[in-house]
Amino acid sequence: QVGLVESGGGLVQAGGSLRLSCVASIRIESTVGWFRQAPGKEREFVASISRTGETTHYGDSRKGRLTISRDNAKNTVYLQMNNLKPEDTAVYYCAADPVSGHYDVGYKYWGQGTQVTVSS
Repeated sequence: QVGLVESGGGLVQAGGSLRLSCVASIRIESTVGWFRQAPGKEREFVASISRTGETTHYGDSRKGRLTISRDNAKNTVYLQMNNLKPEDTAVYYCAADPVSGHYDVGYKYWGQGTQVTVSS
């Protein structure tokens, strides 16, 4: 069992930046992903990073504004978000162990989420 705790969300003005953190209770020997869910919308894939950090993937609309990274010594995965837009407002979740074998679906462990609100 892996416990995941997200932090770093908050209220920011459009154009601002936030860095989200996802801390795991144990060493994560798997790909880790970030997802988000806005009110009234389905959860969507944001970014993922492989176990070693060598391979990353981003959702199409967010590539260029986001950077995912990980520090395995700290059991932590980060999501740096720049030039935030009001449409980025959502609850952001991290997830680990994609048992599906794909980087954007089928994760086994999920955190409780952190709220990101971007004002215009």
